[in-house]
Amino acid sequence: MSGALDRAAPARATAREWTGLAVIALPCMLYSMDLTVLNLAIPSISEDLKPTASQLLWIVDIYGFFVAGLLVTMGTLGDRIGRRRLLLIGAVAFGVASVLAAFSTSANMLIATRALLGVAGATLAPSTLSLIRNMFLDPAQRTVAIGVWISSYSAGAVIGPVLGGVLLQFFPWGSVFLIGVPVMVLLLALGPWLLPEYRDPDAGALDLASVALSLGAVLAAIYGIKQVAEHGPDAVSLLAIAVGALLGWLFARRQGRLANPMIDLRLFRLPAFSVSLGAYMLACFVMFGLFLYNAQYLQLVLGLPPLAAGLWSMPGAGAFIVGSMIVPALTRRLCPAYVMGGGLGVAALGFGMLVLLPAQGGLAWMVTSAVISSLGLAPVFTLATDLVVGSAPPERAGVASAISETSSEFGGALGIAILGSVGAAIYRAAMADAVPAGLAGAAAVEAARSTLGGAVALAGELPGTTGAALLDTGREALLRALRLVAGLCAVVLLFVGVLVAVRLRSVGASHAQEGAVPPGGAALPER
Repeated sequence: MSGALDRAAPARATAREWTGLAVIALPCMLYSMDLTVLNLAIPSISEDLKPTASQLLWIVDIYGFFVAGLLVTMGTLGDRIGRRRLLLIGAVAFGVASVLAAFSTSANMLIATRALLGVAGATLAPSTLSLIRNMFLDPAQRTVAIGVWISSYSAGAVIGPVLGGVLLQFFPWGSVFLIGVPVMVLLLALGPWLLPEYRDPDAGALDLASVALSLGAVLAAIYGIKQVAEHGPDAVSLLAIAVGALLGWLFARRQGRLANPMIDLRLFRLPAFSVSLGAYMLACFVMFGLFLYNAQYLQLVLGLPPLAAGLWSMPGAGAFIVGSMIVPALTRRLCPAYVMGGGLGVAALGFGMLVLLPAQGGLAWMVTSAVISSLGLAPVFTLATDLVVGSAPPERAGVASAISETSSEFGGALGIAILGSVGAAIYRAAMADAVPAGLAGAAAVEAARSTLGGAVALAGELPGTTGAALLDTGREALLRALRLVAGLCAVVLLFVGVLVAVRLRSVGASHAQEGAVPPGGAALPER
């Protein structure tokens, strides 16, 4: 009887594990900051390195491409060589690449160093999350730890624009990359002492064909989706998506035939894994898809400068941190399905508010919407991640973490592409006849019919009432697109909330669930 009780009560984390969690949060915060500060530095980079339009696009995008493409590979590699070892190797690579990026002397050099940063960045999320899976065996403690892990990304999003703006005010653009160096030095100093090592003792050799297929599938699909988001569907983007889908199908077939696959596809038969993964991806879909419009509304409709627009985004990020921290208290009283479903309902209310967003004086309305949406989405991100990672056996935590983060990348890319295309179509339809006929400069006219930024630029070149009328029409067109997209997001969130509440109502947080996978994978469904 005593032995059964011991098995039912996992060891609780000590002060060492909680201190280690603080160390783990540092690279996660840095990863989020790195995504935000570059946008602030783009004007200075353009002035100094004089990149072409294509080079500038690759400077911005190549980091995300490599992160998304290598997450699964790095998660699998961490299971084999050790999660702490991979994290520390990634920290060295990230620090070196940060220095090289800071002192880049050409656009091509910056593209190459950003690619190296992406390779190193791909080690951070799966390594840190899988370490949490092994360090915090108690279900309640693990939920708290994952809430902290999720919050560290939000903290980076809050700190990044402010710190980046201060650095760019007094130092060259390379300073935004040097932020990562002291963080990685601290990780290398404290990591070996505070973070235990974990690996799968029975892992086979890494299958290089699977690595190539997974990398090709994700890179091709993400590239195609981003091209659709930026330029609309064309032959190249659709071919890239088709190639990505084909390589993904070949990858899945190969995993089903290998004795030691990179991804055990039986995990997807577990409701806690598959439903949580889908909810996580769709939450990212709506969140990133609407980000496109929020910034434009604040700057181009309300006329706020970039720094003020960034500062007004902080309440939403702060609400996300608060929402992540209250999850443990909620799950002590309610099952995860109802917490996630309720959170999705609250987020739907926040997005639904934007359907009524006023054209003028809507700052308080938008900020309130962002706070409500963030409070609702935070429990979804925390619990979905918790359930996905908790469904996998500890020795497969690395690849489970990587799958979770890859779904986030895909959800965000799909949201930007699909919701961005919907909004662009609405804007173009509203602006089709708004630009005065007979204007010189076909490119400027086309830009005005495509984006509000283009309409603002063209309106500045037109005489008084003509320019003002064009600007008013453009602002109304963007507002119409934002309202419709927000309504679509609210409908998606309500649908996912009901699905989660029904499909996961018998699933418990972070511990042995219906169909959960114990160490060794004994409870996995048969192939």
